[in-house]
Amino acid sequence: MGCCICSGFWACLDKLKAGGRSAAAGADDAEDGIESFDLFFDLNALQIATSFFSDLNKLGHGGFGPVYKGLMPNGQEIAVKKLSVDSRQGAREFTNEVKLLLRVQHKNLVMLLGCCVEGPEKMLVYEYLPNKSLDYILFNKQKSGSLDWTTRFRVIMGVARGLLYLHEEAPERIIHRDIKASNILLDEKLNPKISDFGLARLFPGEDTHLNTFRISGTHGYMAPEYAMHGYLSVKTDVFSYGVLVLEIVSGRKNHDGQLEREKADLLSYTWMLHQRGKVLDLVDPTLARCNPDEAAMCIQIGLLCCQASVAERPDMNSIHLMFSSDSFTLPRPGKPGLQGRGGRWTTTSTSAFTNNTNASSGYTGATKASGGSSFVEEYSRNSMSHSSMDEGR
Repeated sequence: MGCCICSGFWACLDKLKAGGRSAAAGADDAEDGIESFDLFFDLNALQIATSFFSDLNKLGHGGFGPVYKGLMPNGQEIAVKKLSVDSRQGAREFTNEVKLLLRVQHKNLVMLLGCCVEGPEKMLVYEYLPNKSLDYILFNKQKSGSLDWTTRFRVIMGVARGLLYLHEEAPERIIHRDIKASNILLDEKLNPKISDFGLARLFPGEDTHLNTFRISGTHGYMAPEYAMHGYLSVKTDVFSYGVLVLEIVSGRKNHDGQLEREKADLLSYTWMLHQRGKVLDLVDPTLARCNPDEAAMCIQIGLLCCQASVAERPDMNSIHLMFSSDSFTLPRPGKPGLQGRGGRWTTTSTSAFTNNTNASSGYTGATKASGGSSFVEEYSRNSMSHSSMDEGR
C-alpha cells in the first residue's frame, strides 16, 4: 500500500472490481487461497434496498453525506454511507476508509461489506448495527439502564481489543485519531465495534510517530501533544481511549457545562477524586449494581492512559494485560494532560442514527472544524517530519 492514500486509488478499485476481492481480505489473501466475493454493489441494488434512498430509511446526515438503512433481497440489513457529490473532503474520507477497511478485519471493528462507484455516486456499505452508537445510549438517562456494569466492562474490554489489533496486529499499524463514544457502534448483543476510519492514519514499516500540521479529532478526546504540537503516535489513541473509559464508568460526557466548575471537566474531576482517594465517587449513580474492584481498575487505567507524559502512557498491549491478568500490578498514574483540550480543535457532524444535528455518529465522518477549515489530510511523506520527542511507544 502506497504512502499517499489517494495515489492510484481508483485504479486500485478497478483492479479489485475486476478480481472480485473480498472487502475483508488482506492484500495477500488471494495468494493464500481464501475464497473471495464481489466487493462492489450495483447502484440499482442499493436503490432498491433503501427504497431509492427514502427519507423513511435515512439514519442521519453527517459531513460525509447522508446514511441510509437498507434491506437486501437475502434479508441482510445494511447501512449505506452516501458521499455528497460536491464534497471534496468526503471524497478523501471515502478513499481513506475503503483502503483501510479493505486491510482489516476484527470482531471489534465495524465491517465494511463493500462500496459502490458508479458515475458521480460513491457509497460505502457497512453491516447494520441495530443499537446505534454508544453515546446514543450511554448519555441518555432513559436508555442508559440497558448498559449495566457487566455490559460497560465488556464494551471497555472490546474497544481495547479493537485498538490493540489496529496498533499491533493489523497488516499495517493504524492510528484511528477519533476514538470517542459516538464512533463506538453496538451490535444486537451490545458488543462494541470501532467505526469511522475517515480520519485514520497508516504507519507503514517501523514508523512509530510523526509530526503533522493538520490536526484531526474531537474536543475533549485529543491528546495534548497532538492538539498543540501535531505530534501523532499510537499514544494519541491511547489518550482518547482513556477519556472514553472514564465516560463509560461515569455515564457522563467528558465535559458538561451544566455541572459545577470542579466537576465540569471529567478528566480534571477524576484526577481530583484520585488524589482524595475517592475514585469510586465517579461511578454512574444510576447503576443498580457495580463491581467496585473492576470500576476502580477501569478508572486507574483511564488515568494512566491520559497522563501528560507520552512515554508514561501504556500502549494497548499493556492495557490489555492490565485487564486480563490478575497478577498485573497497576502503576500509580501521573498528572493527566489537561492542556490543549480547548474548542479550537472541535470537529462536528450530524448523527447517522438520529436527526439531532448536534450529535455525531459512527457511520458518518467527523469532517468539519469549528472554524470551518478542513482537518482531513492525505497520507504524504512530504508533509511529515520526525519529532525529537520521545514517542514512548
